[in-house]
Amino acid sequence: MNAHLSSEHPSPQDRPARLTVGVVGAGRVGPALAASLRLAGHRPVAVSGVSDASRRRAETMLPGVPVMEPAEVLAHAELVLLTVPDDALPGLVAGLAETGAVRPGQLLVHTSGRHGTAVLDPARRAGALPLALHPAMTFTGTPVDVQRLAGCSFGVTAPEELRLAAEALVIEMGGEPEWIEETARPLYHAALALGANHLVTLVAQAMELLRTAGVEHPDRMLGPLLGAALDNALRSGDAALTGPVARGDAGTVAAHIAELRAHAPQAVAGYLAMARTTADRALAHGLLKPELAEDLLGVLADGGNK
Repeated sequence: MNAHLSSEHPSPQDRPARLTVGVVGAGRVGPALAASLRLAGHRPVAVSGVSDASRRRAETMLPGVPVMEPAEVLAHAELVLLTVPDDALPGLVAGLAETGAVRPGQLLVHTSGRHGTAVLDPARRAGALPLALHPAMTFTGTPVDVQRLAGCSFGVTAPEELRLAAEALVIEMGGEPEWIEETARPLYHAALALGANHLVTLVAQAMELLRTAGVEHPDRMLGPLLGAALDNALRSGDAALTGPVARGDAGTVAAHIAELRAHAPQAVAGYLAMARTTADRALAHGLLKPELAEDLLGVLADGGNK
């Protein structure tokens, strides 16, 4: 690699050997990362995008950067961000390698949480330098994403000889590198999806139920409660558990299930699954008294149909 990557933060014009940057896939992630690299002194030079929405996003986040076909992006850039959906990544990499678009010494960075660097093997055989840099952040596709990268953890996987370069790039984007072994990438990604994606579903469902119950501003009601719950959980883990399941209030849980069956039957399966998991964890950590657990687990096993 012919570029010096530093974890220091001098002004962009004082940094030597900045990289030209290309983006293949102008979804929500790629333009934000390229914009953050621009702030670090690197130079976005090309972006690819198929849909009208992706082209508009590229113009907003990377004004003045020309839109090109993926192979042209690789021809213009020393550092290429492959920011396409997980399932599309293997085919994209294989296609670029087969058509000779990959150049020796070129940094190829994908942002998939699921994949490590093995998915980039076709490009590596063509001489590319493979990096997997996954930002553990949800993106909006707007300039606010660049600000949110400050302090964001990145799951980093790279060949050992490129580890320092990968971590330096993350630091230049304002992030915090966290090393993830190749074989642990799927589990790492499952953990993030379990927490972040399912959290959105739970919050949206809770707001719907509160509206049904007559609450005018469910977001205002849930904000302080969920903020405190998240903070407590991050600090204390299972010890932060509260509520009727952790207390063993079988009657309350049965009432919940009955109300959900009457007003929101689509929420019953999720409530039962989470309550069973909560009960198991509360028991294992000594929060749920065994003498109270039998009735509670019976209600959950029966699904509240007694």
